[in-house]
Amino acid sequence: MHRPAKAWRAPIWSRRPAWWTCWQAGPRPSNASWRMGVANKEGEARDLLHRMFGAAVDRAKPTRCIADHFPDCPHGRTIVVGAGKAAAEMARAFEQRWSGELTGLVVVPYGHKVPCERIAVREAAHPMSDLAGIAATEQMLALLEKAREGDLVVCLLSGGGSALLCAPEDGVEFDELQNIGRALLNSGADVAQMNVVRKKLAKALGGGIARAAAPASLVTLAISDVVGDDRASIASGPTVPDRTSGDEAMAILARCGVAISKAAETILRRPFVDDPKRDIAAYRIIASSRLSLDAAAEIAHEAGYTVRDLGEVTGEARDVGRDHAEIVREIVADSGEAAAPCVILSGGETSVTVEGEGRGGRNGEYLLSLLTELDGMAGVYALAADTDGIDGAGDNAGAWFEPGMAIRARENGHDPRNYLERQDSHTFFQAMDRLVMSGPTRTNVNDFRAILIQSPEMQQCRGTPTG
Repeated sequence: MHRPAKAWRAPIWSRRPAWWTCWQAGPRPSNASWRMGVANKEGEARDLLHRMFGAAVDRAKPTRCIADHFPDCPHGRTIVVGAGKAAAEMARAFEQRWSGELTGLVVVPYGHKVPCERIAVREAAHPMSDLAGIAATEQMLALLEKAREGDLVVCLLSGGGSALLCAPEDGVEFDELQNIGRALLNSGADVAQMNVVRKKLAKALGGGIARAAAPASLVTLAISDVVGDDRASIASGPTVPDRTSGDEAMAILARCGVAISKAAETILRRPFVDDPKRDIAAYRIIASSRLSLDAAAEIAHEAGYTVRDLGEVTGEARDVGRDHAEIVREIVADSGEAAAPCVILSGGETSVTVEGEGRGGRNGEYLLSLLTELDGMAGVYALAADTDGIDGAGDNAGAWFEPGMAIRARENGHDPRNYLERQDSHTFFQAMDRLVMSGPTRTNVNDFRAILIQSPEMQQCRGTPTG
């Protein structure tokens, strides 16, 4: 039916650099060789942060993970649909390994398109939807209406699908759907809350794809960007029955101060209609934050670091930064659950309540908060980035810092606390040349955060020379 997957090899960033070994005991080196050693140690820590991030992203690549989850060939046709930042890459990986008849359509954010031969790829706006998203969704639903018993529908989902499958329910204007999404985003509502509302007001979400695909067999292959891998929340659950109520959606809108029209309220007040037949549809999560954190932890262990894995973390980004700074202090004081040298890993998704007028995403805000709390602490490096390659609405995946950067920034007129106050993390890290620029990765398992804490012995390798 399809070619077996090739054995996975560790990417180039997971291999040990030539300058890996720290200086051995011996005479104090000359100033010139000491400066080279400092540069090497700085480079080693920086390289390790980036290799861990690279390994996390690589583990979530469709070409790496889709082949082990192929469905059996149907008696009828195979139709592929999908949405999200990884959908085009997933579609290409699928069609390259699928030998039977195949047709379909997926929609991705602008800049995430890759060429496919048998599956059409449409582009639309994300995170704020546009008319191209409506057209792609309507075309997808029309394609599914032709599915018959004996056919197989394969739905490829990943983060970003909610905004792309944006055709509103009849009676709701698209402008209102956009305004609701923007207001929820700016209010600091988390993804789960936004999904409750989206699923009620967009026809393809909350089981809409599953309803349109009936009576064909349905298999969903998903790359999860949702904390806990809740299938009803990944891309707002296009293939999963919506178990939330209209009252829940109304309560979220009221709590966030979002006004809606009478038409939208009528839809939210509609009685719940169960569809038990769709519960038996196959749903397979092929990549997740958990699997990516495990890949990063393996790199850290190989480098000789213990790992404290915090798992998936949620909350206000700057609050999480302060919490993680406290964990760092405990480890440095040798009073925590792990001892240096140590790497603190976490995934999940934080949120940002927009109050300032600056530029930057949740990973930048988290990292800037962490930096201000640690205030140049020796031996501590950190990186925070979104695995999709885009932090918020910026052009960067995230940022990183090294020991002493907060002090150097202030000396150069860039007080990190002022930047944090106006929520301008992108401008700060750009000024310090510490942005992580990966470009779109065409996958998404949410945020990746790594804090590297060197042991006192490692820090001595960076000490000021005396001779």
